[in-house]
Amino acid sequence: MSSALTDLFRYPIVQAPMAGGASCPQLAATVSEAGGLGFLAAGYKTPEAMYEEIKQLRGQTARPFGVNLFMPHALTADPAAVEVYREQLAGEAAWYDTPLGDPDAGSDDAYDAKLAILLDDPVPVVSFTFGCPARAVLDAFGKVGTRTVVTVTSPAEAQAAQWAGADAVCVQGVEAGGHQGTHRDDPRADGTGAGLGLLSLLALVREIVQIPVIAAGGLMRGSQIAGVLAAGAVAAQLGTAFLVCPESGANALHKRAMTDPVFGRTELTRAFSGRPARGLVNRFMREHGRYAPAAYPQVHHLTSGLRKAAAKAGDPQGMALWAGQGHRLARELPAARLVEVLAAELDAAREGLGVTWDRGAVS
Repeated sequence: MSSALTDLFRYPIVQAPMAGGASCPQLAATVSEAGGLGFLAAGYKTPEAMYEEIKQLRGQTARPFGVNLFMPHALTADPAAVEVYREQLAGEAAWYDTPLGDPDAGSDDAYDAKLAILLDDPVPVVSFTFGCPARAVLDAFGKVGTRTVVTVTSPAEAQAAQWAGADAVCVQGVEAGGHQGTHRDDPRADGTGAGLGLLSLLALVREIVQIPVIAAGGLMRGSQIAGVLAAGAVAAQLGTAFLVCPESGANALHKRAMTDPVFGRTELTRAFSGRPARGLVNRFMREHGRYAPAAYPQVHHLTSGLRKAAAKAGDPQGMALWAGQGHRLARELPAARLVEVLAAELDAAREGLGVTWDRGAVS
């Protein structure tokens, strides 16, 4: 297996890019300094805000880090379905005393402008979610020395990423918190049986691609990292585990909800964004999830103000509480300490599993 990524970090621990504020410069810098690979999330940010965060991160660490981009979306949603959902949310707007957002506020997330910045002032790693860039884009990053990672949720997506020239893929199991990074959002796949579990997906992907594989989805302990390394991954990506760290930019209500017994389970929902995303089941999800159309990012724009108003009001029942299936295992540790604990747990587990980690090789 190529060491295209593993020479960038001491431990096979990647902090997931969590859009919405959690993956701030302080968190990413701390994780990188501790020996993992920290990530910034450029999704929903302006190009200028992304660049400012990169400058802040560089001021806090000289270690490698990554930046995640959302791929642009074609506007294929039914406008009538979006309008019906808008009408259903009128009561929420009245309750939180805030207007609903404009569903037509944009669909490309300023993708081209962000590409231009990252090619002009390269960072060590750039990853992509919701699709795979064209070969010309991946080749351009290769020429400036940036490693590229494409999030995939199926063997076919992984194969397409390899053909396009990605340096690695991040295999996202259905257990993962936040948005499923599917390249094509197919509402016919919705349901309790949608998506593959991480270990099954990891095995299927390893059968057909030769590039390095990062494993993501519900991972919270070092023993789980050892498991995915034994299954062929070169590193594990953890999001929910880092969301509760003090360095995380996530809302305090979101952090507390991870281990609050009021929120006992997670589900995939379109309620907040119009795209399947895993979060803690709350009132908003129960009342609106079944009616939300397959309309991303229109629904995201529509509910943005509601989510902010709920947070301001101290009401987690109206917030998007993204969380992986392992959320009850969250530990409120400083990020550097969490990396140390995960590495120690990995060391304790790897001998029994026959896994060794040697900065660039898994055997």
